Amino acid sequence: MKALAKRPSTYADLKTLPEDVTGELLNGEIIATPRPTNLHGRAASVLSAELMGPFDRGRGGPGGWWFIIEPELHLEEDVLVPDLAAWRREKLPQVPDEPFFRLAPDWACEVLSPRTARTDRMVKLPKYAKAGVGYVWLIEPTTRTLETFKLQGKEWLLVASFVGDEKVRAEPFEAVELELGALWLRKTETD
Repeated sequence: MKALAKRPSTYADLKTLPEDVTGELLNGEIIATPRPTNLHGRAASVLSAELMGPFDRGRGGPGGWWFIIEPELHLEEDVLVPDLAAWRREKLPQVPDEPFFRLAPDWACEVLSPRTARTDRMVKLPKYAKAGVGYVWLIEPTTRTLETFKLQGKEWLLVASFVGDEKVRAEPFEAVELELGALWLRKTETD
């Protein structure tokens, strides 16, 4: 008996997912993950707030960027949804009025969880490199770490790793110091 070949998933298939999951299309396969935990949400929210003022709005920083929370990126045959992404305004003069982006961002950030860490590191990082994303940050709230990567040719260079409550300046947003400890939910006031 001949086995039936499985057809690759399509964007139309992706759109049929329930609203309470985030769906991505990677290598012709749908990857659906449930909504993130509060640790994840806190890290992404605070980072967004910290970066948008100086870099998107130009308040206390150089401006010149567009920041989008959970943008849908159509990069060749793949559909990716980073937790945060940003485009230099010189590359993207205005944000398109569409439900997705065809232009790869200049920076992407993934907030890792036990469910997503493997996909974020092993599948999405190479996709971001192939698309020419210049920088990627990986944040892991459970270990309170930030890893920053810069694209060198077609490979990622680990630029820096930060942990805990450090105050950091990280590419491409080194113009402003970030208080890493603000990203983490604390168990108690003294934690």
